Order: sequence, then C-alpha cells, then structure tokens
Amino acid sequence: MADTFRARVADFAKRAGEAAETVFREATRDVVKEMQRSGNPGPSATRGHILSADCGGGFDPAFLRASLLASTSAMPQINAAAWPVEGRAYSGNDAKIEAAIAAADMKGTLYFGYTAAYAAEAEYGTHATPANRFVALAAQNWQAIVGRKAAEVKSRFGL
Repeated sequence: MADTFRARVADFAKRAGEAAETVFREATRDVVKEMQRSGNPGPSATRGHILSADCGGGFDPAFLRASLLASTSAMPQINAAAWPVEGRAYSGNDAKIEAAIAAADMKGTLYFGYTAAYAAEAEYGTHATPANRFVALAAQNWQAIVGRKAAEVKSRFGL
C-alpha cells in the first residue's frame, strides 16, 4: 500500500510540474498574441490594438508586428534605422517567438520588444496620435491570462 501511495504522489508531482510549465508557456503565448492583435475599433477605442493601416500616424502595423523579437538574455532594443520599405509586405516571425518561449526557463525572464523605429510612438503616442498601449495592456492582463490558462490546464491534466 505504501508503494501505491508513493507512486500516486510521484505521479501527481510529475503532472503538477508539467502543468505549471504548460501554463507558463501557453500564458506567455497568449500575452504575445494579445500584444500582436490588430484591429480598427474606431478612433475613440484604438487602445490595446496595434494600429491598423488607416488609424493614422503613418505607422505600418505589419512591419511593427514583424519587428517583435524575443530574448531570454536582454530586452530587444528599438532600432532607429528600422523603417518599412514602401510596397513591401511583412509577416510576423512567429517561429522565432515560439522558439524563444519553448527555450525559456519558467524561473527565468523572457523579454519581448518591438524593434521598429516607431515602436515607442505607436505604444505611447505622440502629439499627433493617441497612445495605443498594446504592450502595456497585454502585460496588465498577465494575471488574468495565467488564471484562465491554469484552469484550462488543471482540467486537461486532471489535477
């Protein structure tokens, strides 16, 4: 009987550890998705979305989304020379972001940063354009996202 109890405790501990890693990775993915989401909810409600092409400011939202980098060692920096090329289409670098999330240690720090020259203006606004706060609002939702993911994973893992 002691062996059965010990085996059950060991199995639970293993599943709980795997569940915690899963919550960390899936919640991180969801925060990135929230940062990267786009839309044009209208001039009075653009906060929390990367600017749509017709929201003003002269920002290319596809280039901004494609400029997102992830690192486990340091915050990616804005590159003053990183501007979109007229007529070029840009797509995200999801595979690189996913690889960084997969490689991250749950006890470490994972940095996400936009490197487009106008990333700060898109986030914080200027005298001519309102603040978008797509990064800040996604980060602010971290606890809620983790809570949702924890409930999903707990059910999935049978915990």
